[in-house]
Amino acid sequence: MPQTMDTTGVLTLAASGGALPFVLAAIVILGVSAQWIAWRLRIPSILLLLLIGILAGPVLRYFLRGTDFEQLAPSPDTLFGEDLLLALVGISVALILYEGGLTLRFGQLKGVGRSIVALVTLGALITWGVAAVSSFFFFQLDPQIAILFGAIVIVTGPTVIGPMLSHIRPAGAVGPILRWEGIVIDPIGVLAAVLVFEAILIGETQSAVTPIVLGIAKTIIVGGGLGVLSAILLLGLMSRYWIPDFLQNPFSLMLVIATFTISNVFQAESGLFAVTVMGIVLANQKSADIRHIIEFKENIRVLLISTLFIVLAARLEMSELLSVNLWSMAALLVVLIVVGRPLGVFVSTIGAGLSWNERLFVSCVAPRGIVAAAGASIFALGLESRDIEGGELLVPLTFMVIVGTVTIYGLAATPLAKALGVSDQNPQGIVFIGAPRWVRAMSENLRARGVAVLLIDTNRANINAARMAHLPAIHANVLSEHAVEDLDLRGIGRALAVTPNDEVNALALQRFTEHFDKSELYRLPSKAPKKKTDSDNTNRLGRLLFEPGAHFALLESRVANGWIIKATTLSEEFTYDDYCTLYGPNTLALFVVRKSGALIIATASRMAEPEPGDTLVALVNPDELFVPGLAFKGSDEEPPTEPGA
Repeated sequence: MPQTMDTTGVLTLAASGGALPFVLAAIVILGVSAQWIAWRLRIPSILLLLLIGILAGPVLRYFLRGTDFEQLAPSPDTLFGEDLLLALVGISVALILYEGGLTLRFGQLKGVGRSIVALVTLGALITWGVAAVSSFFFFQLDPQIAILFGAIVIVTGPTVIGPMLSHIRPAGAVGPILRWEGIVIDPIGVLAAVLVFEAILIGETQSAVTPIVLGIAKTIIVGGGLGVLSAILLLGLMSRYWIPDFLQNPFSLMLVIATFTISNVFQAESGLFAVTVMGIVLANQKSADIRHIIEFKENIRVLLISTLFIVLAARLEMSELLSVNLWSMAALLVVLIVVGRPLGVFVSTIGAGLSWNERLFVSCVAPRGIVAAAGASIFALGLESRDIEGGELLVPLTFMVIVGTVTIYGLAATPLAKALGVSDQNPQGIVFIGAPRWVRAMSENLRARGVAVLLIDTNRANINAARMAHLPAIHANVLSEHAVEDLDLRGIGRALAVTPNDEVNALALQRFTEHFDKSELYRLPSKAPKKKTDSDNTNRLGRLLFEPGAHFALLESRVANGWIIKATTLSEEFTYDDYCTLYGPNTLALFVVRKSGALIIATASRMAEPEPGDTLVALVNPDELFVPGLAFKGSDEEPPTEPGA
């Protein structure tokens, strides 16, 4: 309805087409806020993103329809235009898959490569068949449309698998399997859907066989070839320093978009396969350092996911959602989750060497993501533009599958992983960068109390001494390429840089930012600052260890003078106050192991505050361990002692 001069400024702006900046701002604000809220609540972010998209799209349009405020809830298709919107979605998905490919290293395939190949081929075919038959049976879809729907929901995707794995931290082989499958299956699923779509257009199955076979071959040749060539081109330019540092990220972004577009020109929808291959090639080369590119793409991925899910969900109409029979939808979800996924996983992993617990957990993680949503939107429009009936249910069915699988898998995966013993959630362990004598003593005390430790040092004597003490230790330089990626960090959740070189400590912690939160990175200054105003740089990465003024030279000096690392369990009779009185003011508190098993690391900003039942690990002077005549409060006994390291 045209607005008069008496209408509010906002409505006038909306009616004149000027609402776009406000809508874009709202999408970004809502998307990033949803990601943050989901992180705080520890729930899958896609749930909040889809909920916001549905509320801001079909629900809001439904309630504002026929009112003066109708223009405030435009459809994304109207706002952006269908062609522009779907083009932007395609490029965004390509960037997401490229970023996913950058995280895949061939070293992760050791022992699980066979399972991954089987899952993305045989397992995908089983899922395809189960989804197609179920949708045909429950919704009476045209057989060709049912087959197309089955191909669309093959995919899982890094947009949902990655955050879920980061939260669950699965141990053993299941993490690499799910990560590789989630990224590799996306271009395979899109290719399958494209070939089915082309077969529908041809109309005759027999005459469609040849184009399908040629389509698969062309996708592999064109997509794979362009992906490899683009990666080689980028590496060649970077290794010759023909691209300045400040242009490397924009240049790689440009090259990804170009590769995606050119590949699609030669073979429809082969671009996703091309950019995935490009990312994998870059991730596994050793001629150039691409960590800054990976970090840049990770930031873009978060923003793209935040906006794409909201926009695609907002494209739905209330009539489409209401047209889906909820009982039939529930039955379809049950079949996909209880029959399709487990059948595909257990058949694909026969003889793969995985335990039953690992196979069961993999069979319980297959949430659908942005590629399924984008694919359903694109193919539904393609069917509609060619006046082919039956595709009107593709989008609402796919979105309900996304919501249902993300909800069920997202809520059930964490407790199931714990119950099956494949979860490495909230790990308490420590990786020590540097392994001098006192670090080995700390590690022995912590490991005796169930805390996982891993020692890394370039000093072979330190590593040999650690191995003689039966401590996990690796002779390596964490600053070398791929050194951190090759570490077994199961059970490890913190990094402590304790070398005598401040610069090495800072650089070492930088390598662990991809694996741990910054709040779990710690460092020990090499020496005391020369003056108070020269205190250690607080803007450096990592919390300062132990207490204000603690430093590497201090610990080395004390250990050289006979001080020892000692663990003492406190009680109601022997409190922390008693401990401080007994061992003197110079005692350096290091760690507190709670009676629950949680580990607290003492820092310059967080002093140790152990409670009865906790174990305090500290650096103490043995000459002050026993004070004649001092006893427990209310007792004539001397305090018990525990063996020092």
